[in-house]
Amino acid sequence: MGGNLRVGIAGYGTIGKVRHRFSNLHPKLQVVAVCDQDFTSAGSFDDGTRFYSHYEQLLTESLDILFVCLPNYLSPIVTVAGLERGLHVFCEKPPGRTLDDLRTVIECEQRHPEQRLMYGFNHRYHDSIQDALRIITSGELGQVRDLRGVYGKSKIIRFDTNEWRTQRSMAGGGILLDQGIHMVDMMRLFAGEFSDVYSFVKNDFWYHDVEDNAYALMRTPDGKVGMLHSSATQWRHRFQLDITLTRGAILLSGILTNSRSYGAETITIMYAGENDSGDPKEQMTRYNTDHSWPDEIAAFVDCIVNKTPIENGSSADAYKTMELVERIYHADNEWSARFMETAANKN
Repeated sequence: MGGNLRVGIAGYGTIGKVRHRFSNLHPKLQVVAVCDQDFTSAGSFDDGTRFYSHYEQLLTESLDILFVCLPNYLSPIVTVAGLERGLHVFCEKPPGRTLDDLRTVIECEQRHPEQRLMYGFNHRYHDSIQDALRIITSGELGQVRDLRGVYGKSKIIRFDTNEWRTQRSMAGGGILLDQGIHMVDMMRLFAGEFSDVYSFVKNDFWYHDVEDNAYALMRTPDGKVGMLHSSATQWRHRFQLDITLTRGAILLSGILTNSRSYGAETITIMYAGENDSGDPKEQMTRYNTDHSWPDEIAAFVDCIVNKTPIENGSSADAYKTMELVERIYHADNEWSARFMETAANKN
């Protein structure tokens, strides 16, 4: 394609700044402009990167790629605007508030097949997750039997209780959609698609308009069972995924994040033996560096440059993960009624 690909970033909070830093480290990318509502007027940073207060101003720039790092209610709108502008678009998770949001984006994507659209399911690019996937795919430990996952933090938001994440009309959902969607996506990655879903969804601690806990029990057509707890009342931040296979097990614990509050990222491999008496041989690896951000961006750029389909984080992948999230919401009859009421009010 020749020269640097010119990048714009819509939404310049924590994740927008991370995307800026790692985009500029890629040899084919150059961030030329960003936008965020916190900017009161247009201007330029010391390095020459221009900034605006609205995405429509950002889209007047000559861009090749748009990163969308915006609240859930804006993400599909700006993703569509970028595609219509002829840009390749990378959108952070979740793709929107509901499947309807994502359907609108996919309809636009289908009108612009020359553009690449990728969603940021960043956890797939963590070294521990990729190593677990290699082991499962190799068949070294046999077939997956079940998965048990907990992903939690101490609250949905950090500061203002009226922030958009607590308002269903803008967020679409709470801790499950905001954070638990990563665990849902990884369970799909390791076990395949789930056909049966049961759940309890609650907001009886923080009393926001969105859930603070979601508990799900799921089963694939071939009998693999997944248990999930997505929590905003996990006082010590926690990430853990146990994967039991027919000849051993994999324990994923901790995840490297900007806050480092989820502990060390490790993978423990357990090798079942005939005479181990429930105390099998184990091998634990600890990861000290997070390569997920540059690796994810590199995968996106490779698909653009080589004109190949998106492998991880495609709109089809995002749709299946969002569909499973919605099924978890709807499997709780009481919560489903609230969900449908919100959708009716939105329309």
